[in-house]
Amino acid sequence: MLYALGRFQRDAGEPLRYTEIENELAHLLRDYGPNRRTSPAYPFHHLVNDGVWEVRTHLGTGSPGTGVRALRESGAAGRLAPGLRAALADDPGLLGRLAHLLLDAHFPPSLHAEIAANAGLDLEAPDGAWTVPGIPRPRRRDAEMRERVLVAYEYRCAFCGYDGAIGRAPVGLEAAHVKWWAFRGPDEVSNALCLCSLHHKLFDKGVLGLDPARRVTVSREFTGQSLSARTQVIALAGQPVLGPQPGSAPVAAEHIGWHTSQVFRGEPRAVVAN
Repeated sequence: MLYALGRFQRDAGEPLRYTEIENELAHLLRDYGPNRRTSPAYPFHHLVNDGVWEVRTHLGTGSPGTGVRALRESGAAGRLAPGLRAALADDPGLLGRLAHLLLDAHFPPSLHAEIAANAGLDLEAPDGAWTVPGIPRPRRRDAEMRERVLVAYEYRCAFCGYDGAIGRAPVGLEAAHVKWWAFRGPDEVSNALCLCSLHHKLFDKGVLGLDPARRVTVSREFTGQSLSARTQVIALAGQPVLGPQPGSAPVAAEHIGWHTSQVFRGEPRAVVAN
């Protein structure tokens, strides 16, 4: 849907032939989709059921299904549904508001800009970008969550120990949800880690994770030959999480399990004994 909105920004609702966008959709699904192999034919067909997408073939209106061969050979082309196209044309700010709502509902903030860029979306939107008429306002994040997490982990990255600051203000440290807030992960210290910006991004991308003993796991799918890649990522495998301090709740097992099954990519690297 985000990809379709990005194409609407550029092409004003021109039909998108499946064979022309199949590879781009496949790349987006591989990088940001479910932690399982998903065909681009699946969303191309099933978005019709949500009332926001229409598909036409050489035979007329209607999708031929999720079969890749049928979509290719029938000349299937899709675009946003007429009502949605009209609404977007009437309200120039609506597209940006919808994009923000979709991102906030399905992805952690650390990935928003990257996903938008890869989907071809311009996220600049007028005031009121977080509301859409007729759609309830999303639940609000806890404004004090970051401070509670940083205090619990004593203002250092739980993976690498980074503790940079400018004066008394920490810089480059973030509160990372283990079970994503977008998937009803609670704003609680037991569902969070204090991570530096690099390790937060890698954690949300599934490069890094946690095992049941709260040791760092590194995906076997991650590659890097540079010294920084080896020391800042690969060498973390098997290292215990730093913190939290006594009296603060450690990451709950249920949230670790969710991240492992839904976010972490593939299998963890074997821990090499020193």
